[in-house]
Amino acid sequence: MAKQRNTILVLGEGPTEFYYLKSLSDVYKGLTIKPDYPKHTNLQELEAKIVEGVQLGYRYIFCVIDMDNKGKDPTRSQYLKLKRKYTKPVNKPRLGIYSEVFFFETHLCTELFFLYYFDYKSRPYDKQKDLLEDLNVFCEYVKTEDFFKKCKGLHPYFEKCGGKLIQAIKNSNHSLKEKEKDNRNYTYSELGIMFEMFEKIEK
Repeated sequence: MAKQRNTILVLGEGPTEFYYLKSLSDVYKGLTIKPDYPKHTNLQELEAKIVEGVQLGYRYIFCVIDMDNKGKDPTRSQYLKLKRKYTKPVNKPRLGIYSEVFFFETHLCTELFFLYYFDYKSRPYDKQKDLLEDLNVFCEYVKTEDFFKKCKGLHPYFEKCGGKLIQAIKNSNHSLKEKEKDNRNYTYSELGIMFEMFEKIEK
């Protein structure tokens, strides 16, 4: 029988998410970040980590998803199939398992949420380099592991440069309202919702 863990298992798809989420460990105490080493993960590996998290008894499993590579098949179909699979909680009372799996998307990528620490943008970004150029207006940012290690924590680094997590959450939520209003499928982030869920669960 699995031992129920009332902590949140957060699964990222690559080094960016790993280093960013790790940098929030002092802000959100109840997080478990997996994998516990930075690497790029495909959807099959992500699903394997979800299954492992369920078996280990995590009550909440949050998946941080970049949408820049999920616009075309077969990846798009595989991703939507994975989301549908976990629409309902995994409930196995005899095994002591009850897990809710959530997917939090950002288009193009997590760096949009980093930009939201400083400024709100709604224009389409066709290329990641254009988004990174906008982010570099406010702070030096290089998408490499060397840089992630050098800055000694992405979250405190962004705040040291004048950004605010609370502003990023606000801008993120605003992007979703505009996305719905304008019926657009670009330049949005659901990470604000994720952080608000962190806060509710931790209370």
